[in-house]
Amino acid sequence: MSKRILIIDDEISIRETLAGILEDEGFSSIAASSAEEGLDLLESMNVDLVLLDIWLGDNMDGMTALEKIRERFNMPVIMISGHGTIETAVQATRKGAFDFVEKPLSYDKIILAISNGLRFAKLEQENRLLRQGTGEKPVLTGNSPCIRALQKQIQMVAPTDAWVLIRGEHGTGKELVAQSIHRASKSCDQPMIEVNCAAIPEELIESELFGHEKGSFTGAHISKRGKFDQADGGILFLDEIGDMSLNTQAKILRILQEQKFERVGGNKTIKVNVRVLAATNKNLEEAIETGKFRADLFWRLNVVPIHVPPLRDRLEDIPLLVESMVRSMVNKGLKRKEFTQDAYQAMMEHQWPGNVRELRNFIERLAIMCQESAITAVHIRLFLNPGQGAPPMGNGSGLAPYLAMDYKTAKRFFEKEYLLHQLLQNDNNISKTAEQVGLERSHLHKKLKTFEIIQ
Repeated sequence: MSKRILIIDDEISIRETLAGILEDEGFSSIAASSAEEGLDLLESMNVDLVLLDIWLGDNMDGMTALEKIRERFNMPVIMISGHGTIETAVQATRKGAFDFVEKPLSYDKIILAISNGLRFAKLEQENRLLRQGTGEKPVLTGNSPCIRALQKQIQMVAPTDAWVLIRGEHGTGKELVAQSIHRASKSCDQPMIEVNCAAIPEELIESELFGHEKGSFTGAHISKRGKFDQADGGILFLDEIGDMSLNTQAKILRILQEQKFERVGGNKTIKVNVRVLAATNKNLEEAIETGKFRADLFWRLNVVPIHVPPLRDRLEDIPLLVESMVRSMVNKGLKRKEFTQDAYQAMMEHQWPGNVRELRNFIERLAIMCQESAITAVHIRLFLNPGQGAPPMGNGSGLAPYLAMDYKTAKRFFEKEYLLHQLLQNDNNISKTAEQVGLERSHLHKKLKTFEIIQ
């Protein structure tokens, strides 16, 4: 996809000249004759770089426009001027301009400035991606037949533009599958835009997905691009798609079919090109039968279905999973534990209703609370101990594991264990768990994310 350059200049001859130069170099260009028009275009489409005249003959000059662009958007801005001075160039640079080019425009200078600006923007994006991915990247771990089949499916579908519906129980690694598809896709150099459909209140989900205009509702102090807009040319991951209301499902379906939408409070149509990955732990066929999920949305999303197997169907992967988790925890500062063969065997006798997420929490529990460096089957059976908030120790006291901790650590660990246990008791149903423990659903969801019980 060619890079899109926005030209903001009140002289039509300059706009036409620049458009011709950009076309010769393989760029896509759009033009605006005023700062206000340019800002409107930036709100409605993705732009990679802006060429901005300092002296605009309208209500907003180039310097003011530069401030607004740098405040609301993330892209390099090159200032152009026929009356440039060193003082003006310094002022523009201080306000965030990437470069300053004087008129009459030199073909070589303008192309060099644009190339440098785009290269700088790419480096910034790569740095953001590196910061987001600092540490060991999570990968699908295991050699079981079902995991090898899953990895093969990912290899086949990732390089295409096909939409994927990822299905599986809570904690199986659906988000990890989406990340694996993204890393092997044509959009791997762009962030994957993620939306947790279960975590956003229904009254805000339209603003989150489609964006909103300034003043469109109470608290909308500035215009905001939505997730669909941010994912233009890349991948949008809709997690927990089965938790969307029917009203939102209808709006999502229209956007998915037409690839265009209007922001909340706006009337401008925005066109996007988005590849969608969706995930759910719900039985969507059953939800369709009961009228809770739209059949047409299901068929639109279900282009390539991928099923993520539960841990109980691949128990032979537990040794590899545990080793991977131990390495990750050591990197976070926890002491390394060694697991004996009978410890692995004991873990493979458990059904793991919370799947890989439950296993990860269990290994972290052992790393923190077990004093011995070698973990045996005895430790596994003691610490699994389903139905209690803490594993019983030799003195019979459920408090024993906490007594070696400071108050803050003990409180945090108990809270995490308590919520994990209650969630598993309610078949991973967050709403039911929230009602049982006496918390607001949104508050419980936030705590579960904080404790990394859910993603």
